[in-house]
Amino acid sequence: MVTIKSKKEIEYMREACKVVALMYQEIENKIKPGMTTLEVDNIAEKVIKKLGAIPAEKGYNPGIKGIPPYPASICISINDEIIHGVPSKDKIIKEGDIVSIDTVALKNGYNGDAARTFMIGKVSKDAERLVEVTKQAFFEGIKFAKPGYRIGDISHAIGEYVKAQGYSVLREFQGHGIGKQMHEDPGIPNYGKAGRGIRIEPGMTLAIEPMVIQGKPNILELEDGWTIVTEDGSLSAHYENTILITEKEPEILTIL
Repeated sequence: MVTIKSKKEIEYMREACKVVALMYQEIENKIKPGMTTLEVDNIAEKVIKKLGAIPAEKGYNPGIKGIPPYPASICISINDEIIHGVPSKDKIIKEGDIVSIDTVALKNGYNGDAARTFMIGKVSKDAERLVEVTKQAFFEGIKFAKPGYRIGDISHAIGEYVKAQGYSVLREFQGHGIGKQMHEDPGIPNYGKAGRGIRIEPGMTLAIEPMVIQGKPNILELEDGWTIVTEDGSLSAHYENTILITEKEPEILTIL
């Protein structure tokens, strides 16, 4: 069931989303070669808690047999890791890496969700282009995030743009509605046919998140039960924001 947020609920959403935006600002200022992914997680958790929010991913239970609750405050995925990389004191960030971070903050009972891919030091031209295309795919999608369109129009725009750039989208995971729950209806794939899906209405809050693969779309899941990687070892990038559907243009809640 898709929830239409009241004015009060939208203000709560704005507060949660601002926490996420400020957290990314702090990470951008501090992330550097030589850091462990666990150190980055600690930075994120400290900011989220300082701002009166809860790292919603920590302890998240997917409800799948054999997969433990998520152990950290952020998902941090490097190079060929697409999503859900688990922070570790043994995983060191290196010059030239691209590092994707996905975070959800819960404040006043509402969630804010965003993802960014950081380029560490001097990266290859190929990596830089991938990161730029992934970000632009989000903006291509939200051109259709307004009344008069359907969810499938967003999905189609993202998928066709990525395909035209010579890349693949991750098909097994998708964007989603967001509010009191981290994942709400509707699901928002990064591919599909235009004109399909539910109609977009003012008051919807959506997390739109292109996950783009440099090579083929085939994936593998690592033994931790969380980390998803490209099967061919090609690079991947991730860009996400929580948006509010208004009467006119969408409002991006997770950008300062």
